[in-house]
Amino acid sequence: MTRSKICGITRAEDGVVAAQHGADAIGLVFYPPSPRYVTLAQATAIVAALPPFITTVGLFVNPDATEVEAVLGELRLDLLQFHGDETPEFCASFGVPYLKAVRVKPGVDLIQYAIRFRGAKGLLLDAFVEGKAGGTGESFDWGLIPDALPLPVILSGGLGPANVKAAIERVKPWAVDVSSGVEASKGIKDAARIAAFMREVRKECV
Repeated sequence: MTRSKICGITRAEDGVVAAQHGADAIGLVFYPPSPRYVTLAQATAIVAALPPFITTVGLFVNPDATEVEAVLGELRLDLLQFHGDETPEFCASFGVPYLKAVRVKPGVDLIQYAIRFRGAKGLLLDAFVEGKAGGTGESFDWGLIPDALPLPVILSGGLGPANVKAAIERVKPWAVDVSSGVEASKGIKDAARIAAFMREVRKECV
């Protein structure tokens, strides 16, 4: 069964809708330049509203250790997700399991990346867009993904209700990750689009 994460949640009601439609995880963006950035107070309210068994993921881009520690000191997160140039040692230093995001483009050796970050719980594969850390709504060539990566793959980048079933059939990832593909506007999720996305994920899981 392919797992799913709805990322860039900024409102408690959106997190609840994601859970109600079967999402396994929600993502909280602690990166101020992002239109999906949440304050610690916002994130705390979102997490408090979630039903049980939903994985909470905190997303960071080249943070200082103190930034991550400040969040973890106030909020329980199940996973950290790093989208910048963080080292394996940095990612592992907080005592919380982590995912490492890779912006995929020709020439990026995903096998070597997975070996370097072998302590990660998985690699999140996103589209490379110059100057953007993620959440662009752009897809990438899935043919660049090797067949046998030594870490679980979380597929991201330009996914939505129209293409997620094909993406799962082609890539066979451990999980899929969506943000802009289920939004009414940046940071505001659309319940109908979340429902449609999750229906397509479940079709492929039958």
